[in-house]
Amino acid sequence: MPSTQTSTSKFRFLDPAVLSKIGSLELIARTVVEGFVSGLHQSPYLGFSVDFAEYRQYMPGDDIRRIDWKVYGRSDRYYMKEYEGETNTNVYLLLDISASMGYKSGALSKIEYASYLAASLAYFAQQQKDNVGLVTFDENLVDKLPARGRLGHMSSILHILDKVNPTSSTEFHRPLRALAETFHRRGIVVLISDLYAPADDIVRSLRQFRYRGNDMVVFHVLDQQEKEFQFPKAFRLEDMETKREVLMVPEEARGDYLNQLNRHIEVIKQECGGLGIDYLLLDTSRPLDYALYSYLATRRKSM
Repeated sequence: MPSTQTSTSKFRFLDPAVLSKIGSLELIARTVVEGFVSGLHQSPYLGFSVDFAEYRQYMPGDDIRRIDWKVYGRSDRYYMKEYEGETNTNVYLLLDISASMGYKSGALSKIEYASYLAASLAYFAQQQKDNVGLVTFDENLVDKLPARGRLGHMSSILHILDKVNPTSSTEFHRPLRALAETFHRRGIVVLISDLYAPADDIVRSLRQFRYRGNDMVVFHVLDQQEKEFQFPKAFRLEDMETKREVLMVPEEARGDYLNQLNRHIEVIKQECGGLGIDYLLLDTSRPLDYALYSYLATRRKSM
């Protein structure tokens, strides 16, 4: 996978704080993806852009009728066009919309960042001629769109993302178990969540999809303050799901909090590794191209 440092230096305009000023979720997704793909074409990682564009270089013995002569005219190189049926995949986006996803300390809440990411992945997958489905969940399955590639399906996805309202508590095992049982065709399952649940429940839910042969990517979305706990003074902390309040003194609580958080992250990361699941930790200030690289790496493995 390409260096994330290289990617972030190229795609500063993908900064979430800048994207949040655009307003339209559809335009955000298009800006992210088209900027990302443009950067790939300008980068030394040509294999990624070739796969995305559904082209590959000509090899001796290939049918010359499949050479794209327009591409040859622009590049003076021979490329073979892959047909849609050769790359078609079902992509399922699972978005956690529980109340904890509403937290924000900066420009974007976790649910806003996650929605941008889901919209960008959906747009990106459709550009690859993949079928895309979207599921939102909290303690129950809330919305479910099956994986489709037909015209207009992207509008349905964006409509659901536009109306998400994180108000309920988190549950992983029950709704995701019910969902996994409905998957009759293998594909790529992308979970976007802050993973605020016991690690055992999360891993048990992920296993259900892996044991059915799906490739998986987990995007663990946290606010920067959640990762660093750099609060300047004592404050009253309210659990966004249980509404329980506690008085928090940062100097006293920070060490224990970070130990527990890092232990939680490490357990999930190790379990994902053991299951062959790609895991990526993001914070809401991070450019979205970083997540797209991770998704594309998994997409390539499944082809």
